[in-house]
Order: sequence, then structure tokens, then C-alpha cells
Amino acid sequence: MSTSINVMIVDDHDMVRVGLRTYISLEPDLEVVGEASNGRDAFDQLQSGRMGMLPDVILMDLTMPVLDGIGATKLISEKFPQIKVIMLTSFLEEAKVLEAVESGAISYMLKTVSSDQLIHAIQSAYRGMPVMNAEVSQALTRGIRQRSEMPEEEGLTAREREVLLLIAEGKSNKDISEELFISIKTVKTHVSNLLMKCELEDRTQLAIFAHRKGWV
Repeated sequence: MSTSINVMIVDDHDMVRVGLRTYISLEPDLEVVGEASNGRDAFDQLQSGRMGMLPDVILMDLTMPVLDGIGATKLISEKFPQIKVIMLTSFLEEAKVLEAVESGAISYMLKTVSSDQLIHAIQSAYRGMPVMNAEVSQALTRGIRQRSEMPEEEGLTAREREVLLLIAEGKSNKDISEELFISIKTVKTHVSNLLMKCELEDRTQLAIFAHRKGWV
């Protein structure tokens, strides 16, 4: 490829950024033009123009402080739709894969991929072509299916359904808070709303309710 592809790396681990930068620097058609340790910093850099040029492709970590990858991808996709975002993470959860794609990520890659696979994903993203291996594609399909199987007549929001599924999995409020990147206070509010809407009295009944509905 004759055109250089500008890449930005967003990850809260220094060693991950160093490793990615090393892989990318070996490719003559790729150039790292910026780095950030969280989604907020990445978005601020793009808005301020501090890098001098916008990246063509961003390698975005999923779990980060201040602003996670999904939140950052939403902001970037709205403000800079020409930038392609590849979600690069260690997590393979149906809900996260679906949420990442809906936020605007063109591809969802696991950090276990080879350097050749990652380079191919970057080059493909630059051309507007998504890349997902079979494992990720299956997780995306399951996520879509799970959502479609959640009946709307219960009057639950998408976030309430996520909280309900995690409750059914035995997760505590703290676990749910960390997994969904929301405060414990917000989790408690969702739990209260779920109890009211489902006309139940406690978390155990909510878990049983979800299982009986066949949502888990």
C-alpha cells in the first residue's frame, strides 16, 4: 500500500502501548501518530488537534479509567466519523461485543491475536472493512439473539435488562458496577426499578424471574 495509515493507540497499560507501537513500527505503511491512556484523553487530543493530524485508525482498549472504550468510541464516532475504531480487548462477552459494535467500532479484536492479524485488521479498517474472527462473530450473534429474546412488554430498558441478567448470574452490586462501568448508586437504582416493574420483592426473586423467562 502506497498510502501511510496513521494509527492511534488508546490503552491504560504502558507495556501494551509499547508492544503495539513496536509491532506497528515494523510495518512500512503504518505510523503511530498518537497515544492515550484513557478514552477521555484520546477524545481531548483529537478535539484539540495536539497530534497535528487525525489518525485513520484507533486501537481502543475496552476497560479503562475515566472513560472506557465504548464511551470513547461513541464520542469519536459522532464527532469524527471518518476515524475507524478497532476495539482491542481481553474480554469476549456477548453484551460487550454487541455494545462495542453499536457504539461505532468497525472491528472487535482480542489481544491474543497475532501481530499479522492485527496489522491486517488495521489495513482493513482503513479501507472500511470490518474484521472479526469466528469466536467474536459468534459472540456478537449470541448477543443479538439474547437481546431479541428479551420481551419488550416487561417495560425494561436495555440497561435494566443488562443488570437483570447479571443479577441472575449471581453478581453483586459491586460486580455489576465494575462490569457495566456505572456507579453502585446507579446499580441500586436499576435494581429498585426492576423490583417495581417486575412486581417482586428481592434480588433472589429477580434471578428466579429471569431464569423462568428463559433469559438466562
